[in-house]
Amino acid sequence: MDEFEKARRWDVFRESLIYAHLIEELTEIGRFILSREGYKRNDLGHSLHDEDIESEFAQSLTLFVQLANRFGVDLEKALAKELEKMEKRFDPAKWREALSGGGP
Repeated sequence: MDEFEKARRWDVFRESLIYAHLIEELTEIGRFILSREGYKRNDLGHSLHDEDIESEFAQSLTLFVQLANRFGVDLEKALAKELEKMEKRFDPAKWREALSGGGP
């Protein structure tokens, strides 16, 4: 991703712009979810969101990786470290029991 970004001179964009673009793409995913779950309905005056959801996720991911690269974050290591902390913090048996009634 770093090479891809530099080849296009996207490395000149400030982190705040990449972040704003990421939020825009995440908002597109949110629109899709609202339509899918029936909250936003075409028959009630909303325009439905029918964009390619895979593309929205991919765009969000590339922007997220760009930001991580800018801050020198190794996402693979960071994720492994965070999962290790979460394993200790969130006991699976307690969570299964707590949610056995169908949710919070």
